[in-house]
Amino acid sequence: MTGAVGVPAELCAVVLAAGEGTRLRPLTERVPKALCPVGNVPLLERALTRLAGLGLTGPDRVAVNACYLGDQVVAYVGDRAHLSVEPGDPLGTAGGVANLRDWIDGRPVLVGNADAYLADPAAPPGPDVAALLDGWDGHTVRLLGQPAADPAAPGTFAGHCFTGFSLLPWRLVRDLPVVFSDLVRAVWRPAEAAGALEVVPYPGTFFDTGTPADYLAANLHAAAGGTLVDPTAIVTGRCVESVVGAGARVDGEVCRAVVWPRAAVHHGERLRDAIRAGSDLTVPGAAQG
Repeated sequence: MTGAVGVPAELCAVVLAAGEGTRLRPLTERVPKALCPVGNVPLLERALTRLAGLGLTGPDRVAVNACYLGDQVVAYVGDRAHLSVEPGDPLGTAGGVANLRDWIDGRPVLVGNADAYLADPAAPPGPDVAALLDGWDGHTVRLLGQPAADPAAPGTFAGHCFTGFSLLPWRLVRDLPVVFSDLVRAVWRPAEAAGALEVVPYPGTFFDTGTPADYLAANLHAAAGGTLVDPTAIVTGRCVESVVGAGARVDGEVCRAVVWPRAAVHHGERLRDAIRAGSDLTVPGAAQG
């Protein structure tokens, strides 16, 4: 049986939101990466919206794992999903899924990275990744991907770069140990070696938001070349191709920048190709040479 847009009726989903986001520090020192805003929407919210677009909602069908600054993730999710709080350090992508074995309980699982920014102008969130599910035999591992600049580069799969979502059969989840491990080594590469891995191309835009440069690029993409200002923000200065969050104040000049909720850009300041958090934390967002 299948549900919405070809979704297997028994399918569940896991959103991985436990990571520390070390490459985004110091932005992630006080906010977990999964709750960093892109286009004034937390990344985790974007992931949950995408799953809802596939008909996957509620704690019976969707789980979210948490660890680093996990209390913030727990408070944000509330009762919208099953919560798996990992004690100590994060368990990694495979360990995080293994820790949810009793909840997954025999079902195939769609695993998504909370920090994946995906946008396809031809389809809304959910239907934009539905090809990952179409015609699935329930036996192979499927990855969402995009053609790599170098198809033979390490980290690629069938010449593609991974773009945040994978589809796993229960038989490969059942025996995963609850220890720190990643899906690449524990599941994907063994499936690839066995001829049981498929890559489904994603036609839209993808950023993993792992670095300040990619995080800024994702925000600017969400702003679609314009300026995205929350209605509660106050802007008395100049704002060009930027994203300004709720309760923020811009009295200076911002260009190709992200101003976080409740942050401030003061009179006389010029913020360009950067992210501002608080009243004075500035993280350069331009790619470093």
